[in-house]
Amino acid sequence: MSTKDWLEKDYYKILGVSKDAKPDDIKKAFRKLARENHPDQHPDDKESERRFKEISEANSVLSDPTKRKEYDDARSMFGGGFRFPGGGQPGRPGGAGVNIEDLFRNAGESGFGDIFGGLFGGQQPRRSGRGPRRGRDIEGEVTIPFADAVTGVTVGVQMVSEDACEACRGTGAKAGTVPQVCPTCQGSGMQASQSGGFAFSEPCRQCRGRGLIIETPCPVCAGTGRARSTRTMQVRIPAGVDDGQRIRIKGKGGAGENGGAAGDLYVTVHVTPHPVFGRNGDALTVTVPVTYAEAALGAEIDVPTLGDRTVRLRVPAGTPNGRTFRIRGRGVGKAQGAGDLLVTVEVEVPQHLSAEARAALAEYQRLAAEPNPRTRLMRS
Repeated sequence: MSTKDWLEKDYYKILGVSKDAKPDDIKKAFRKLARENHPDQHPDDKESERRFKEISEANSVLSDPTKRKEYDDARSMFGGGFRFPGGGQPGRPGGAGVNIEDLFRNAGESGFGDIFGGLFGGQQPRRSGRGPRRGRDIEGEVTIPFADAVTGVTVGVQMVSEDACEACRGTGAKAGTVPQVCPTCQGSGMQASQSGGFAFSEPCRQCRGRGLIIETPCPVCAGTGRARSTRTMQVRIPAGVDDGQRIRIKGKGGAGENGGAAGDLYVTVHVTPHPVFGRNGDALTVTVPVTYAEAALGAEIDVPTLGDRTVRLRVPAGTPNGRTFRIRGRGVGKAQGAGDLLVTVEVEVPQHLSAEARAALAEYQRLAAEPNPRTRLMRS
């Protein structure tokens, strides 16, 4: 539907509801009128068909909160019941030449206040094509060893971005020449247009909103003032970073334009696995083998840590296979303190026994006289 419909048609009157009607009231009114004017109830009745379409159109606007607000704002701006002079279409013979469609084209982006703020001589500020523009965000990736992810590390990240062209120093003009101020917009990047009794601003057609005219473009950047560049930046990866984590470094992205702030750098970190250690949040995990005798009789064993040092762990007598012990402060180091080291013992069964060891084990089995551990399975 056109903006002309929004200005000329009173959707509230079409549905027979007040301007402050609740959504439920609008829904009820639409259903009642739709049943009364449905084409199936009035075959070959052009008037009922036209009426049904009009009702549906009104409901599509008033039942949508966003469309309803825009509709109310538009009619309030023009006093409601606005009619194009002579009954003509805007911008066509018989009308006033006011291109309302152009006025509303960007309503969703900037709102009615920005569009109509200066229509009637108001001194609303205009956006200039030469205003500050924030630089682009840049993405990067880095792969680090497991140990560096735990302790933190500084790495070099290679980035490819668009910075100011070195040949023209970002002006876009060939070396030895300078851009000229656009004579049409006087460097503002915007120009005023007038249609009928209305005035509004739009990007300057001559300079395309830049505010400058480049007569001799830079051959390196083709007049854009930007060129691709490759640079390496030292980035600090914090301790405890996870595999796949995305780190933001503020202000280290692409350079801004016309005094605008620089963009941000986002680095995705990939962590290579460790052959011995794993991670569970802030805790490091490790599986340590013990002999049957150590698990049965108890022992003190050396457990490796990530820093190539060992710590002593006491394994109590009768420790079952798979039991996990916690060594505090030996995990992932962070600002709020280090995590723990989780040690899981794994009892190793000997693959080969000497004759003496086999005889001793058989004697142990006889002396221990242990009950069959599978008996409880048979009872279930």
